[in-house]
Amino acid sequence: MTGHRLEVADVFHAHQDQFVQRWGHALSDQQRKVLRDIGLCRTAALGTHLERCDRCSYETMAYDSCRNRHRPKCQSSARDRWLLKQAASLLPVPYVHAVFTVPEQLGPLALRNQRLFYSMLFRAASETLLKIAADPRHLGARIGILAVLHTWSQNLQFHPHLHCLIPAGGLAPDNSRWIATKRQGFFLPVRVLSRMFRGKLLSFLKQSYRRGELCFPGKLTSFSAARVFYSLLGSLRRKEWVVYSKPPFGGPEHVLKYLARYTHRVAISNGRLISLKNGRVRFRWRDSRHNNRSSTMRLEATEFIRRFLLHVLPAGFVKIRHFGLLANRNRHGALDLCRAHLGSATIDPGALLDQQQQSALNRSCPQCRSGTLHVIAPSFAGQRAGTTPMICAARIDSS
Repeated sequence: MTGHRLEVADVFHAHQDQFVQRWGHALSDQQRKVLRDIGLCRTAALGTHLERCDRCSYETMAYDSCRNRHRPKCQSSARDRWLLKQAASLLPVPYVHAVFTVPEQLGPLALRNQRLFYSMLFRAASETLLKIAADPRHLGARIGILAVLHTWSQNLQFHPHLHCLIPAGGLAPDNSRWIATKRQGFFLPVRVLSRMFRGKLLSFLKQSYRRGELCFPGKLTSFSAARVFYSLLGSLRRKEWVVYSKPPFGGPEHVLKYLARYTHRVAISNGRLISLKNGRVRFRWRDSRHNNRSSTMRLEATEFIRRFLLHVLPAGFVKIRHFGLLANRNRHGALDLCRAHLGSATIDPGALLDQQQQSALNRSCPQCRSGTLHVIAPSFAGQRAGTTPMICAARIDSS
């Protein structure tokens, strides 16, 4: 692949047939769709379209994108459009980045109950933050939260966790003033956050079990017995769970960089890939068990694809959610009130994006630099490679 930057799609193109032979029977509907979309993205199979500059004679034919949210290359423009929209909601205060993780013992249960478990994870983390922040012993204010779900570790193993971005302060209960955090180090006490989060998530799991909402297929069958399931919850209640919180940092410009880094990320970016040779993928990763030491990992291409597909989200699942002051139903009024107390005006979203992001959003012409590219001809769809009916089967959660 000389002269070409290696992409996840290249691995799929070269080895998806071998992968399907090994794991095709175990693919879910969504995993099969992602496998197909990434394999066909920006190829003649999805069609092409003609783009023309409105200032000069420049024209170009381009392959259509699959726009699948799990493909690294299809996320940059979606991310920049989302960032432009979110910039208008930022406040001129420091922000806090907090991460909520769950013990690895819950991984298999989470993987087989993704929609239910991920929703409980969002609920447990948001309720924990809102309740502790409202406590006068800590902050005594109503806060806003932006939470993003990630399901992977650096080596592509299954590791569900939430990244939360929170303004370091909030509105007084009677809306009379803005209350800034008094803590120089951390926004809210991490141990208190961890223990309340643990209690809430275990409580939600117990409620779901009693209502018969949890599935226990395959190797999880033994956990369907009440004695085994409650024993698991009891052992997890005795463990300290990991909640990580950074000290308050920066303002809107820094926050956008954080958002760009976490919101539209997929399991692995193309930039981390090093080589694809002899059926093995080599990529960079950080080993969290050894102080985030940078290293390289080699995986069989079929194993790389299997791990990548572990992180395909259920159809229609919303992985970026807002709570408290930032909840959709009251965001505009709450933000206006916050700005009034802070004595600040609405931030110009465009001013926070860098030149490259602005150029991508504006579809700038690469020839004259002043014009804008427009699609002037519809897609000319090619013949899709043989697609097969999608099936729902066991997930590919073990090698």
